[in-house]
Amino acid sequence: MINFSKEAINEMESITRLNLINSCTGYKSANLIATKSKDGISNVAIFSSITHIGSNPPMISFITRPLSVKRDTYTNIKEIGFFTVNHITENMVADAHHTSANYDESISEFDKTNLIEEYKESILIPFVKGSPVQLYCKYLNEYHIKENDTIHIIASIENLFFEEELLHKDHWLQLDKANVIAINGLDGYALPKLIDRLEYARPNIKEKSILEK
Repeated sequence: MINFSKEAINEMESITRLNLINSCTGYKSANLIATKSKDGISNVAIFSSITHIGSNPPMISFITRPLSVKRDTYTNIKEIGFFTVNHITENMVADAHHTSANYDESISEFDKTNLIEEYKESILIPFVKGSPVQLYCKYLNEYHIKENDTIHIIASIENLFFEEELLHKDHWLQLDKANVIAINGLDGYALPKLIDRLEYARPNIKEKSILEK
């Protein structure tokens, strides 16, 4: 196997190092976070750091990069307090990727892509139309990560919307039925395929499949 020491990694050209370290940790979730500014301008941006924090109460988290430059998503969330998380499907990849382009805060990425805003009753923040799983979230807290100056955002899930065909009897969501994609590194997009579901692991007991056929 190829081996790079910490010293060798630190000496790499920045883009080379970025590609290597962002891809070596494995596949990541692919989501679009949609927000709205206090001036009513919608923003949508791709994130690969959204993770499950807990189910009781239901919470998620994500990482935002250093605030040394403007971060419209972060600013909007801090000002309004709410945002939506929208799963990305195979046919959204190019448009979702384009949301990482650095547009002025007065320009909505919805206007620069084929992504369409979708609104639900009594919710003022847009969702992404066609996304098969959509979360309406409320900002709860943040933690500054001093080692690299990033910010860890914690949020509650206020509402959860999803396509009915994804739901199993035990309320597990089968995402591959909707062609939900994952991210490999910063710019690689993959289409996961379900292999199996296994029952809860117990000592000295061989796991059995619980996948509904």
